[in-house]
Amino acid sequence: MRRVARWHGAAHAGVEEELLLVDPATREAAPRSQQVLKYAAEHGLPSEDLDHELFRHQLETRTPPVTSLAELREHVVRARRAAAEAAEGAGLRTVAAGAAPLGSGEPRATRDDRYQAMVDTFGEVARPAGTCAMHVHVQVASDEEGVRVVDALRPWLPALLAVSANSPFYRGRDTRHASWRSQAWAGWPSAGPTERFGDVETYRRVCRELIASGAARDEGILYFDARLSQRYPTVEVRVTDVCTDPDDAVLVAALARGLVTQAAGPDAAAARGPAAGQWRAELLRAAQWRAARYGLAGQLLDPGTGEPVPARDVLEALVDTVAGHLGDDLALVREGVDRVLAEGGSVRQRAAYERSGGSIEAVVDDLVERTNRAATG
Repeated sequence: MRRVARWHGAAHAGVEEELLLVDPATREAAPRSQQVLKYAAEHGLPSEDLDHELFRHQLETRTPPVTSLAELREHVVRARRAAAEAAEGAGLRTVAAGAAPLGSGEPRATRDDRYQAMVDTFGEVARPAGTCAMHVHVQVASDEEGVRVVDALRPWLPALLAVSANSPFYRGRDTRHASWRSQAWAGWPSAGPTERFGDVETYRRVCRELIASGAARDEGILYFDARLSQRYPTVEVRVTDVCTDPDDAVLVAALARGLVTQAAGPDAAAARGPAAGQWRAELLRAAQWRAARYGLAGQLLDPGTGEPVPARDVLEALVDTVAGHLGDDLALVREGVDRVLAEGGSVRQRAAYERSGGSIEAVVDDLVERTNRAATG
């Protein structure tokens, strides 16, 4: 997300999406991001919206910071359209899914000293990093406010993961998870839920100690589920899968922005929930696993009580918590919640698998079609 000098008015939000590059003939991930980016630059596509990722079968798209959900959707679609046109120019297709359904051989790191060092240092842990997430940036006034927000978000993040869950297939197999990406990503030593920090000094000290331990090379590899951004005046929510449907992406961003705004405000206790301060990282990991395993098809841990309850109950409580910050977008968010409860990303992928009689290739074809249909607006 690009920096602006100052942000005014309602909290700005922007998203970064990671997309897969797929060979339409083999349906496998294709390590050719450099050719795709070269095509974008040479053919006048908005290449400022596109970038490399850790592995060559990925592209990153990003939006500017905006306050309107309609505008955010326009920017998401614009960036996806640029990625799709550039990929097609290189003989490939884009896929918005949390993991590559088919194997792609040995992942090939992007030609970048930092990325190569990451693979050298973390070895096999880094290789599943070819999965694809969506990161939501939401404006905060200061680091002090940001740390309060990071602490308050913790019990709600599994619900955001469940809303986005979009990676049931990985390397030719049904993983029996709604979000396998989140489980593969959990292998990074700095990834996952965090204990409550309490203040900026503690947050910075933990970051320094993790880097000193070798668990991260720098602050960019501190893969907390929510963290202070290095580059922008934002809290970065990093827990979600990339969504095939841009409307689902906008729903996740709306809920994340609502939670951040609520947690930063004078009525912040409502965002934390009555038991927010009592959540240990072990229980947060359990909550995240339930969200990854079942998505919205099963029970989630209630952010207030820690008890398993129907996913619909958690999402209704989430919407009620942030409703005061949604304004005219409240009806859109309620409609989106009903939509993902009926058929989220992982459910749609499995439906394609069943319709085809059990073909992973058909799952990829369906993802290509829906991703690129969405890229046209």
